[in-house]
Amino acid sequence: MGKRVLIAYASKYGSTAEIAERIGQALREAGLQADVLPAEKAADVAGYDAVVLGSAVYAGSWRKEAVEFLESHENVMAKRPTWFFSSGPTGEGDPVQMMKGWRFPEAQKPIADRIRPNDIAFFHGDIEMKKLNFAEKLIVKGLKAPVGDFRDWAAVSAWAKGIADALK
Repeated sequence: MGKRVLIAYASKYGSTAEIAERIGQALREAGLQADVLPAEKAADVAGYDAVVLGSAVYAGSWRKEAVEFLESHENVMAKRPTWFFSSGPTGEGDPVQMMKGWRFPEAQKPIADRIRPNDIAFFHGDIEMKKLNFAEKLIVKGLKAPVGDFRDWAAVSAWAKGIADALK
C-alpha cells in the first residue's frame, strides 16, 4: 500500500482546485494514495503520511480556508513531509519574479517557518473575466493583468513527481 497524501486547497473559481487535482493524479500514477479535498473539508490530517496545501493568491494573501487549515493543522504538518503551493499571477515569465520575489504570504510565514515545508511552489493562474464580480474586474483592468489560462501543467506535473520521488 502506497503512502497516503492529502492535497488540501483553497480555490475561489476552480483554477487552484484543478492544479490540486493534477498533483493528486500525478501522485496516484506514482503509486501513492492521494486524496484531493477543499481545505475546509479536510479534517483528519493525522491520518495521512504527507500533506500538500495550496491556495489561490489575491493581493499577496492566501484564501481564508487555506490560512485556517494552516493554523489548525500546524502541529501535525510539522511532523510530516509537507509541501505548499500558491497559484496566482497570469502572463508570461517566472511567477516569483513577476511578484517581485513573493513566494508565500507574509502573515503566515512564521507558521511556515515552524512547519519547515519540503518545498514551496508558485504556479501561474487563470483569470476568466466572466467568472469575476464587478470589483474583481476593475482590479484586473486596473492592474492590466493578462486574462486567460497561464497555468503551466508541465511545471505542476514535474513538481508533483518530485513530491512522489521524495516520498518513495
